[in-house]
Amino acid sequence: MLVLSRKKDEKIIIGDAISIMVIDIRGDKVRLGIDAPRDVTIHREEVYEAIQREGEPTSTSVEVTSTANGGMRIEFDVPKVASSEDEAAKRLASELENEGT
Repeated sequence: MLVLSRKKDEKIIIGDAISIMVIDIRGDKVRLGIDAPRDVTIHREEVYEAIQREGEPTSTSVEVTSTANGGMRIEFDVPKVASSEDEAAKRLASELENEGT
């Protein structure tokens, strides 16, 4: 595993098409912005593992847009996996919404 250190607003570039930027650091949480082609799937590890356990396709769509106040809005569709994952998806959506305010 390659381990890199980055500060706020610094990026990591993967190949020619993917970049990851440290958007914010609050306590023990790091907010990342990911710029990748639409055909690249992006999941949090626990969502990916749940999808794999359920045998569902791993495809998702992610859209990242800038907001008027300089923040970011991340919208994504996660395939339905199971009722426990529905709750996880709702919690994630709520966390993202709360972080954006």
